[in-house]
Amino acid sequence: MKVNKIMAIKLLLSLVIILGFTSCGKKSSTKGASTATGWKINDKKGGFQFNDKFKKQATAPGLVMVEGGTFTMGKVQDDVMHDWNNTPSQQHVQSFYMDETEVTNKMYMEYLSWLKTVFPPEEENYKNIYEGALPDTLVWRNRLGYNETMTNNYLRHPAYANYPVVGVNWIQAVEFSKWRTNRVNESTLEKEGYLKKDAKVLDVKAESSFDTETYLNAPSKTFGGDEKIVLKGRRGSLSKPQKVAGGKGEAATTKEAKNVYAQRSSGLILPEYRLPTEAEWEYAAAADVGQREYNIYKGQKKYPWSGSYTRSGKRQVKGDQLANFKQGKGDYGGIAGWSDDGADITNASKSYPPNDFGLYDMAGNVAEWVADVYRPMVDDEASDFNYFRGNVYTKNKIGDDGKVELVTTENIAYDTLSNGKIVARNVPGQIAQVPVDEKETYLRQNFDKSDERNYRDGDKQSTRFFDFGSSEEGDKLPDGKRMYDSPKHNVTTDSLGNMTRKFDKSNKRTTLVNDDVRVYKGGSWRDRAYWLDPAQRRYFPQDMATDYIGFRCAMSRVGPKADKKKRPRN
Repeated sequence: MKVNKIMAIKLLLSLVIILGFTSCGKKSSTKGASTATGWKINDKKGGFQFNDKFKKQATAPGLVMVEGGTFTMGKVQDDVMHDWNNTPSQQHVQSFYMDETEVTNKMYMEYLSWLKTVFPPEEENYKNIYEGALPDTLVWRNRLGYNETMTNNYLRHPAYANYPVVGVNWIQAVEFSKWRTNRVNESTLEKEGYLKKDAKVLDVKAESSFDTETYLNAPSKTFGGDEKIVLKGRRGSLSKPQKVAGGKGEAATTKEAKNVYAQRSSGLILPEYRLPTEAEWEYAAAADVGQREYNIYKGQKKYPWSGSYTRSGKRQVKGDQLANFKQGKGDYGGIAGWSDDGADITNASKSYPPNDFGLYDMAGNVAEWVADVYRPMVDDEASDFNYFRGNVYTKNKIGDDGKVELVTTENIAYDTLSNGKIVARNVPGQIAQVPVDEKETYLRQNFDKSDERNYRDGDKQSTRFFDFGSSEEGDKLPDGKRMYDSPKHNVTTDSLGNMTRKFDKSNKRTTLVNDDVRVYKGGSWRDRAYWLDPAQRRYFPQDMATDYIGFRCAMSRVGPKADKKKRPRN
């Protein structure tokens, strides 16, 4: 019996050892090692650093998730204007994030406060940075109307804090989006220990500030190259030199740690805030997801809500208006004391129910800028995926030392708009940008030049007068040979700094369309119900502002289309 027990134990131990070797043989690599090389990833001594624990993109401040999909872009309801500029086409947009509400006065005031602190307008070199970002409060004035209360109070008075900002042109909206990107990423890196705590408030100044692209491309130059602010590793832990054991008879050496700054591969840097494309905005506003049955839509909505009426049909709030808009001639809010829309101009955010994506005021309140350059047609033959007209590709400017060239307080670039307003093209701390050239475009099939705004639109290079071999391109062509004969105003400055504005008084102009005219979407407090349809599209010069156009930001989603896999039964 004893012999049998010993044999059984020996056999059991043999099986355990064999199984152990077998299981070890099945492992392709050790924990934390590369499946490509077997090298250790995230070694504190250096080498390849990567965030293997990344789960999904964090939802940035103010945004909600909009799951992408296919939809019919364009008008399918009544077209009483007969402008034929929104013919239906099938499009697909990727998942993205969009502001839950329009950008409010309070949000924009935070932007102005930061600019005023970092770039004091009393200093001549920074004067136009702050002033160029100021909304045009005079948009409220009317030749035959008393609106001075809004002119003086709408932007800054706390009573209007959560009302959508207006008087902001398209260029200013884009610059706000860039600023917002930097502030959000700056805050994230501070929380993760890559930036000194509270430096964003206590240490920021014109020559020492944070820019996302600068940090990614030249982190040691961020905040003016101050190593006390830009830390090497989380709270500086990775910046300590690593001891490397020497060989036989050799002394140990120290090695500086590498890859100690946050990178794209860290998963901490969010994509940029930006204006939504027209396709994204229309898809998000229509929110046809609320009318989905299995894999089809049950028709297309006339408004961002279900139904053909502007009043609610729900029992608890039956008859309530679902947006603020102009209900008739001289009727901006209904009869006092009765069931009106609760506003005569704009209204505070979230005053009306959200649509099926959880987005507020996608109809009414203010119309909204989108990223696209306006053309009378959407060219779905050229693209039916993430459609967007307005690409202007640039790249980082490389200096004589072979490194990226930063904008400084001495070389800030300013643009004078057609209406004479001066705005900063860039600010100190950013990387200077230049157009892409043949190095990026040679033998490519997907794009062929830096500025693709007029691709296949019948403008400029499609005209029979266009000479591909000449130096004259686009707006430099003689008036009689330009396809889109839009007005060309001229603003110049003399030697004393006095501005001269020359208006184009020609009566031969046939259109207002050019590459500087942008689309705006949605009906506003000034519009009749017809314009509340998400498919409606209008245009306005990008350097001009009104009292009825605002904006909201969007952000691309990286990674999967949705957090959970969808099945037919869903």
